[in-house]
Amino acid sequence: MTLNEASVSIIIPTFREAKNIPELIQRIVQVDFSPRSFEVILVDDNSQDGTREVVKILQGRYPWVHLLVRLGPKSLSAAAMEGFQKARYPLVLLMDADLSHPPEKIPEMLAQLSDPAVDFVIGSRYVCGGSAAELWPVTRRLTSRFAALLAQLLISRRVKDPLSGFFALRKRALARCDRLRPIGWKIGLELMLKCHCKNIKEVPIHFSERLHGKSKFNFRVASDYLRHVNRLLIYKLVRFIASPNEVGRGVG
Repeated sequence: MTLNEASVSIIIPTFREAKNIPELIQRIVQVDFSPRSFEVILVDDNSQDGTREVVKILQGRYPWVHLLVRLGPKSLSAAAMEGFQKARYPLVLLMDADLSHPPEKIPEMLAQLSDPAVDFVIGSRYVCGGSAAELWPVTRRLTSRFAALLAQLLISRRVKDPLSGFFALRKRALARCDRLRPIGWKIGLELMLKCHCKNIKEVPIHFSERLHGKSKFNFRVASDYLRHVNRLLIYKLVRFIASPNEVGRGVG
């Protein structure tokens, strides 16, 4: 992999995360990306919480910080897709803005993509060495595990944390994706399936509780996820009927 091929665009969808953005950027600053180039693209769903002002100050110190403000319907998945489209570099990495995903793990995740046989890399809570915040209530832990089980039925049981929002892939993989129609917040699941990812690696992370603000998980988010799973199940069944041998050989 050449130096240019190793460079990465970090896509961070945001909505009312102005208080978290400065610390997140400071943690990214401390990551050793050498010798690869990188950029950070914050894709904000028109938060109106001071995000623009916060980012403008950061841009004065860090010219690699970019802000894209979306004025359409609020959607983490749509924000991620717009960020991917704006990315300048061959590798793209998605992470949350609430400090739940450790940027210190980014080099380890990108190192996995240096192997051309690897299609997709996940920052995983559920592989050996991974963990989640102790503050998570039992109900949220059970909900997370049940949601992951549904996702595993769609892709591969070898993937322990298919719903992680912390992942990396090559930008060119997006060009071979079937039409993307994500609902809600789990675009990674759709990408693994519709980009026909065969070799998926997981890097252990500690998933932290958000530092500032409130979790955006609610009944609507859960309902969107179930609708998304149903849509992806139909997609996979249609593909299986059309080409059973091809679908049977891989994730997607």
